[in-house]
Amino acid sequence: MKTCKRFWALLLALALTFSLSVTASAAVEDTGFSDVDADDWFAESAVYVRDNGIMNGTGAATFNPDGTTSRGQIAAILYRAAGSPAVSGGTAYSDVAGAAYYSEAVRWASANGIVTGYADGTFRPDDPITRQQLAAILWRYAGSPAAETGADYADESIIASYAGTAVDWARDAGVISGRDGNRFDPSGRATRAHAAVILHRYLELMGPGTEETPEIPEDSGETRVLVAYFSATGNTESVANCIAEATGGDLFEITPAEPYTSDDLNWTDDNSRVSREHEDESLREVELTTTEAENWDSYDTVFIGYPIWWGIAAWPVDSFVEANDFTGKTVIPFCTSSSSGLGESGQRLAQLAGTGNWLEGQ
Repeated sequence: MKTCKRFWALLLALALTFSLSVTASAAVEDTGFSDVDADDWFAESAVYVRDNGIMNGTGAATFNPDGTTSRGQIAAILYRAAGSPAVSGGTAYSDVAGAAYYSEAVRWASANGIVTGYADGTFRPDDPITRQQLAAILWRYAGSPAAETGADYADESIIASYAGTAVDWARDAGVISGRDGNRFDPSGRATRAHAAVILHRYLELMGPGTEETPEIPEDSGETRVLVAYFSATGNTESVANCIAEATGGDLFEITPAEPYTSDDLNWTDDNSRVSREHEDESLREVELTTTEAENWDSYDTVFIGYPIWWGIAAWPVDSFVEANDFTGKTVIPFCTSSSSGLGESGQRLAQLAGTGNWLEGQ
């Protein structure tokens, strides 16, 4: 529960901070850093993150506010801010040594789909984090929502394809503003000063009492929220767990009778299972171990989660949706994806179901 709530708070903190127009709020007389004056706009935050063990100085008495924040550092910073939770799963990257200070943080960020690696199996922890990478990280964490394209930035042509929708979303949501001359500056760096302010504001947003689980009104003692999900690699499962914790709901895993292996999921291989199923719709009728959730009739709200495959919901979910009657239930789809938003996946599932009040989802 801590991780879920802290990251929604972090998302808000980043939205407040990364307009790059932070006002001064220093309230310290002596920062203890030789390169941070008490009246610097980031001074209070630099002291705060140091004193709370979130960010360390770069020397005995230096903070290096203009230094860049690396990918490994941002993973470690976010991991510490989340309370350094126990890590299970995650990708093992060839360039992340087990003894590195950011090793557990990278595994955690990977397992939760927050910061991903590269196609060659590397994480590149020493690379500076860029503005377009940051936009993509926030967009993924927000559920890869759809975004209005709006007017192009002057440097739109140099924004990486993986970050295109994320940048549009970041602008629409006011998360990351453009720079002078209508530029996004996709390769621009996030300094240590900005990282300090982000974390300071984020932790202050937590406030007292935010660790309590919100209560869900109930007419009886029975839980009325079900979180049903299919997870191919563990990312959707992580989100499902957060939703179940936040709502007090029950979990139901949609499990294929023949589980998907990593080779099966290799969509770049024309002969892989998912590629063959994508090309031949008759192969998408995936048999499940069961389509029956215990006490199905007692639930009035059902979350349905899935990864996006070729712009639609992963088809093992179809079998579950078609087998159940959603009459009288509010249905909320949610998805995970490295490159696509929800799109029409929820609408397609609603058509398959034929019953229920299907919301737009995220």
